[in-house]
Amino acid sequence: MGIRVLVADDQAMVRAGFAAVLDAHDGIEVVGQAADGDEAVRLAHELRPDVVVMDVRMPGRNGIEATAALQTPPRSSDYVPKVLMLTTFDIDDYVYAALRAGASGFLLKDALPEDVVAAVRVIAAGDGLLAPSVTRRLIEQVAATPPAPVVEEHRLAGLTEREREVLVQIAQGRTNHEIAEALFIAEQTVKSHVSRILAKLGLRDRVHAVVFAYETGLVRAGR
Repeated sequence: MGIRVLVADDQAMVRAGFAAVLDAHDGIEVVGQAADGDEAVRLAHELRPDVVVMDVRMPGRNGIEATAALQTPPRSSDYVPKVLMLTTFDIDDYVYAALRAGASGFLLKDALPEDVVAAVRVIAAGDGLLAPSVTRRLIEQVAATPPAPVVEEHRLAGLTEREREVLVQIAQGRTNHEIAEALFIAEQTVKSHVSRILAKLGLRDRVHAVVFAYETGLVRAGR
């Protein structure tokens, strides 16, 4: 089955452009378009896309609020889509707020069409993705944030020593292959560790693992 996508943007031309780019690729089907956050939430529950490509700035309920709403499904449903945020601005507050709301990816609107297509595929597969400039800003902001209260320590305590090592490597931006080489273990073993880390910490993907590692003080800027 292909990847079902919903595109949400208040500008009709932009919305149609992204829809056309995505629909032109094999394995991706745009099942709907929304002009604001409220419509995005309604259509997402109605059409159940795998990925929602969501603009940050929209009238009424904005993209961040809509993303947060999609992370808490109605009692009658357990449906939670992946969200790829798109914006003209790589402003720190937007990046951080979007990720905290549950977004799995963040790209600027000036990204190349093939980059948007690749991002949708990556996110649909269960991984997180950020544009390079956004990644730098995010790490700078999160790294400068004081560690979370001790209440988060019990979540870290549930990790084995090896899982902590892998989490540190993830937070430093390394791929599974690079982690395997650094820790002298098989790449498949790294994948298993990553899956267990995300499950134990209740995190959606590697992007949120990076945020968690910095917020809890497990990794600090310059270390």
